[in-house]
Amino acid sequence: MRKPRDFDTELKALEEKARELKTRKVQQLGELVIATGADQLSSDELAGALVAIVETKDTGKREAWAKRGVTFFESRSRRAASTSQRNPRSAPAQPGGPQSPAGGTGSQ
Repeated sequence: MRKPRDFDTELKALEEKARELKTRKVQQLGELVIATGADQLSSDELAGALVAIVETKDTGKREAWAKRGVTFFESRSRRAASTSQRNPRSAPAQPGGPQSPAGGTGSQ
């Protein structure tokens, strides 16, 4: 005979996983803000810039921002690789570090 499913336990596990994912996303966004130097902006400036990006429908601008983002992450990867090659004792890059925002937009 089949054991009945414990929906409450499954739901709690899913809620915990969702909390973990949200926490990781918030941490990654914070790391991205710091890595780009945007932490030097006031909260109002940063929020205004992000709102402007979200509201932008100009695909040319969005594509240009995406290219800048790709270049930013590629240059960080090269710097990290060359640093670890020079210093074999350095810790490897952490998985789950800053990632490109959804939608391929970056800041200008």
